[in-house]
Amino acid sequence: MSKKITVFIMVMLLGGVATAQQRTYCNPVNLDYGYTPIPNFSEWGRHRATADPVIVTYKGDYYLFSTNQWGYWWSSDMLNWNFISRKFLRPWNNVYDELCAPAVGVIGDTMIVFGSTYTKNFTVWMSTNPKTDDWKPLVDSFEIGGWDPAFFTDNDERLYMYNGSSNRYPLYGIELNRKTFQPIGTRKEMYFLEEWRYGWQRFGEHMDNTFLDPFLEGAWMTKHNGKYYLQYGAPGTEFSGYADGVVVGDNPLGPFTPQSDPFSYKPGGFARGAGHGATFQDKQNNYWHVSTTVLSVKNNFERRISIWPAGFDKDDVLFCNTAFGDYPHYLPEGTAVENVIKSAAPSAYFTGWMLLNYNKPVIVSSTLGSYTANNAVDENIKTYWSAATANKGEWIQTDLGAVSTVNAIQVNYADQDVDSSFLGKSLRVYHQYKIYYSVDGKRWKMLVNKSDNKKEVPHDYVELETPVQARYIKLENIQMPTGKFAISGLRVFGKGNGAKPEVAKDFIVLRTEKDKRSAWLKWRPVNDAYAYNIYYGTAPDKLYNCIMVHNANEYWFKAMDSQKTYYFNIEAINENGVSAKSGLVKAD
Repeated sequence: MSKKITVFIMVMLLGGVATAQQRTYCNPVNLDYGYTPIPNFSEWGRHRATADPVIVTYKGDYYLFSTNQWGYWWSSDMLNWNFISRKFLRPWNNVYDELCAPAVGVIGDTMIVFGSTYTKNFTVWMSTNPKTDDWKPLVDSFEIGGWDPAFFTDNDERLYMYNGSSNRYPLYGIELNRKTFQPIGTRKEMYFLEEWRYGWQRFGEHMDNTFLDPFLEGAWMTKHNGKYYLQYGAPGTEFSGYADGVVVGDNPLGPFTPQSDPFSYKPGGFARGAGHGATFQDKQNNYWHVSTTVLSVKNNFERRISIWPAGFDKDDVLFCNTAFGDYPHYLPEGTAVENVIKSAAPSAYFTGWMLLNYNKPVIVSSTLGSYTANNAVDENIKTYWSAATANKGEWIQTDLGAVSTVNAIQVNYADQDVDSSFLGKSLRVYHQYKIYYSVDGKRWKMLVNKSDNKKEVPHDYVELETPVQARYIKLENIQMPTGKFAISGLRVFGKGNGAKPEVAKDFIVLRTEKDKRSAWLKWRPVNDAYAYNIYYGTAPDKLYNCIMVHNANEYWFKAMDSQKTYYFNIEAINENGVSAKSGLVKAD
């Protein structure tokens, strides 16, 4: 049988339109997140979660480590992630050191891994073949501990470790002997938060320091053009404003100067939060940033992982592009993206496919209590619809409002009434479903057939090889790994067949006189817009951060550097595209 015929048959089995090799991805990343007992072993503690990710490129593949997964993932394309089960045991007493916020580094031809600890004598592991779980101790008992550690190897092959996770103490850095891993000298203070100046560092969902001081954590180091970029997460992992800031210096141990704004920041949209992560380069040397996305429904530490395009501009300013960051983006390989991104949002990786079903009509097979149908299309990952059962045949149907071009669909499951009897992962459980499409709601065709799927896909994303014209999309359950059939986001992407929205007019920024960290933003609503992107920065040509606002025409902004002038503009969004940006607004 020829290769072309085989591929054709496989595509037909999958429903005729789902592509065999996707060119795009969509956040949150679709990993088989393990079930974790954080913060305890109670009913509320058993949920899917991970955070604090690190991605390193090693021998032509990508390796992803994160918190409490009893293993790690590898991928050749940043789309399909393969899990390697691994419990890192101390070789001298067989005690399991769970990898919480792990440090991962590459020294020459060797990968090294070390988990967070407040005590001494954890093992540093090494591998030259991590794809097959081939590890051995590099250092049996690492003399110094460190929570949220990070390794960095400089061009001169000198090795450094950074660590810190506290709302009382700074980040620390120290040089290590590359052969013995013994500390060279004493650790040095790297940076401590300055929330009195930088508004985004304030603790709380509303950045008001209500009941705790902000936390500083998640160190990571990147070197570019001879400068050192020490990155850190703040102010709290459970908040939409969880972000990564950066301080810049001429030496790996400082001194450092802060960039005014977080460089990885996503307080709005479906997948919120972009803190405690790592910056890495793909196989084409393009920069990316992987970070923690907030869920925090079952408890504060229920989290996911997202990947964003990143880079350095002509002035060596580090930025991360989160505009439309939870919409479909191109993968680094096989695209026409330039090697270095020079512009701000939207990035060259953004497909331009819009969300087609925000707050559109929904009908369902059944409803459990108050977990109502429209929770599945409200662009809030914290809310969800739940069917009354997990039975085969439960379904949800979304109306796009008009016939539109559909390019991709993301199915985001929720953990409702989770009754899993295991922690970590199990090969015996998986999601299975079918998706149908229709122009009139009467005659239906298969769009995606995952009835033979054998993996857990909590944030499954399917790019269609051939876009279809549809008004109605129907998701039908076949099997759930655990809990009820529940959906936090049935998201349909493509292009409507109407006009783009008009420009948002009368955009004003009123900066607070008593506290220059805050401002009130207001604009005239655009009749056919469902959302707006607000861009801002401390220079007219560096509006790198973006806030997506749904169903409102005002925003309380509390993330500014009190000592800098700011610049803003805004664009309107609907199913058909994006408006031109408003004129630039200056806020002294």
